[in-house]
Amino acid sequence: MSPQATALRETQEEIGLSPSHIEIFGYLPQYYTGTGFVVTPVVGLLTPPFELQPDPFEVAEIFEVPLSFLLDPANHQRHSIFLRGALRHYYAMPYGRYFIWGATAGMIRSLSERLVVS
Repeated sequence: MSPQATALRETQEEIGLSPSHIEIFGYLPQYYTGTGFVVTPVVGLLTPPFELQPDPFEVAEIFEVPLSFLLDPANHQRHSIFLRGALRHYYAMPYGRYFIWGATAGMIRSLSERLVVS
């Protein structure tokens, strides 16, 4: 299955968003997680109106963050933690009561680096 087909299927399964509301723009470079997974991020634009229905076994909550916030490097924090005897670094983007971190923040950072022009 292609990364696009996988992303569309997962989006529908996890948050109930029909692929008919998604226009795929492209892909980001593969992202390697600290737990050994390889993810191909798929970037798309959503067309409202739509209703979301989170799968409670997959998603605790759905929330929105302004793209301008996510793209602003001032909102990208670098954190470190010792895990299994090694120092690991990760990004986080605190937003209100939310703490976006790990693979999600890493992929957002990858998007930001490609969209923001200095």
